[in-house]
This record gives sequence, C-alpha cells and structure tokens, in this order.
Amino acid sequence: MNKLFKGFALALSMLSILPFFKVHDFYKGINGYAVMFYPLVGFLLGLILYGAFILLTPYLPPLHVSIIIFSLWVVLTGALHLDGFADTVDGLFVDKKRALEVMKDPHNGGMGITFSIVFLLLKASSLAALDAVYLLPVILMLSRLSAVLEIYLYPYISQNGMGSLAKAEFNRWQLFVALAYSFMVLVLFESYILMFVSLLVMFVLKSFFIKRYDGFTGDIYGFSIEMTELVLLNAVIVGLQ
Repeated sequence: MNKLFKGFALALSMLSILPFFKVHDFYKGINGYAVMFYPLVGFLLGLILYGAFILLTPYLPPLHVSIIIFSLWVVLTGALHLDGFADTVDGLFVDKKRALEVMKDPHNGGMGITFSIVFLLLKASSLAALDAVYLLPVILMLSRLSAVLEIYLYPYISQNGMGSLAKAEFNRWQLFVALAYSFMVLVLFESYILMFVSLLVMFVLKSFFIKRYDGFTGDIYGFSIEMTELVLLNAVIVGLQ
C-alpha cells in the first residue's frame, strides 16, 4: 500500500503542478506504480478543467472561457509535455545521429519554438470549437494511456533518466490495472471510438519513431501525449466519440 500511494504521488508530481503528495525522488519500486497511475492523473486533470468550465461558463463569454481553460490546461501540466513536443521537433530537423543530443539540450531551437506556437494555436482553437467539454477527462486520460502503452510495448533508447526507471519497473500486472480502470471510464462515458483513435495515433507515431530512432525517449512520450490530445479534440469535434 505504501508503494501504491507513493507511486500515485510520484505520478501526480511528475504530470502536474498540483501541490499534493509531492514526491521528488524516484524510489526504487514505485516507478512502475507511477506509470500505472498516469491515465488516472490525466482523468483528474480533465475533471479540474471541466469543473472550471462549469464554474466560469455562466459568467464569461464562451471564447474567453475557452482561453482560460486552455491556459489552465498548460499551467496544470507545467508545460511538461509541451517541452517534450518542442524538443522532439528540434530533433526532427537535424541529422538522425545528432537528434538525441539536440533533444537533450535544455534550450529549444527555432523550429521547436515555431512549431510549438503553431501547435498551441491549433490546440486552443480546437478547444474553443469543442462542444462536448465533458469529454476532457477522457481525452487527457487516453493520451496518457497511450504513453503507458508506449512505455510497456516499445524500446526506450535513453540510458538514463526517469524514463529508464519507469520502463524497467513497469510490469504486466500494472499495465492490466491501468487498462482496466481506463476501460471502465470509457464505458461510463461511452467513448469507445476515442480509444481506437488514440491507438491509431500511437501506431502511427510508433511506426515513425521506431524507424527513425529505434525507440522512444521521455521527450517523445511528451510529444505523443500532446499529439494524441490534439487529434482526440478534433475527433470529438467531427463527431467521433
């Protein structure tokens, strides 16, 4: 139970700036549990966003509410995945042999910044066009479930860092638990199609990054989460749920 709670606390600390249960050390034995809770943390963050939407909608214009919710989305996650998105884009614009080195550079390059701005505009616009805001918890959950599947199924190519610990400790039982509670949420929201859309995005990204790098890094997990969220937002907009 202690490892279970510390795993949840670590997942919450890593994926959000919420000031609860802060764990800053990657204790041996809790990293797999942390991965198991990634989708749950996404679901909770989505609930916060939806709750803010419900509270603000009666008092503010719709576009202004959307911008506030989008800003809150970025702030709550500490822009962690967006940083991975920018680093991954930077890596795509250099030779394959230099890409991992570029991605580890703490300073973002021009292409990473430019594509991040474009991406943020697209995502903000998608959120503004979203009528089924109640599905935000599902969207944030599924994007992190994709990262969980990528951690379990595909090679991790960095030798150090928290991603290597997560990959080493995440086991089949923990994957089953993550899939089981995520599926129960999908049943509750009747959002089965979104699951297939998120899996499709994952397979496309997997095909590309396995071919280019032979595996994933922490930055690519962040890229995957951001791209999955954008695609799912637009899937809901066109009526796929």
